[in-house]
Amino acid sequence: MLGAWVAEHDGVARITGRKARNLNPVIVPRAEYASPAPAAPPATGTHRVPRELVLGWWWLHVGGEPAAYSAFNSRDDQLLRSWRQAFQRRAILPATWYVEKGRTFELPGGAPFGIAAITAVSPQPDGSELLSYSMVTRDAVGEARSAHPRMPLVLPREFHDDWLDPARPGDADLVAEVVLASAGLARAMRPRVGGGGARRAPSAQPTLF
Repeated sequence: MLGAWVAEHDGVARITGRKARNLNPVIVPRAEYASPAPAAPPATGTHRVPRELVLGWWWLHVGGEPAAYSAFNSRDDQLLRSWRQAFQRRAILPATWYVEKGRTFELPGGAPFGIAAITAVSPQPDGSELLSYSMVTRDAVGEARSAHPRMPLVLPREFHDDWLDPARPGDADLVAEVVLASAGLARAMRPRVGGGGARRAPSAQPTLF
């Protein structure tokens, strides 16, 4: 699926419009894995969450419709206030770069990375379900701060399972842990040399699964 999406969209994820329903790749827990949160979630890093790649609408839906307010990004410090329900359904956005104010940022060597996202599922008239999502942001650090005071919340690989785990409640502890865990990758982001908004399509087989 990802290879076909990259070829069709030139590897560029775009915010979804009401008429042009472009959908973007999203990594989510496999459907059959979803379950109510247990009394004591597994310790960090001690389990692996089965996952799958789906396509999602980049603008979170509320009440089955695109939110009437800005909902393509969600601040980490607002997850418990404005986004509590969606924070219980988390996902990862596969990427190799992001653009801010016309500047392209990436990890050294163009390594793939995962961006934290929150999601909602809306029933459709044909009986199917549509996944929508909002990209989580954090305070920018390092070189990324020269472009904008916010940046995507990039997840280290060892935190992917904890972020995806539907048995892990979205609470203040998770916010604190994920922001702390993301600091290293956030500081490692660098402007792409020799190109402001130049595109580089992500690998058809990213090592995020």
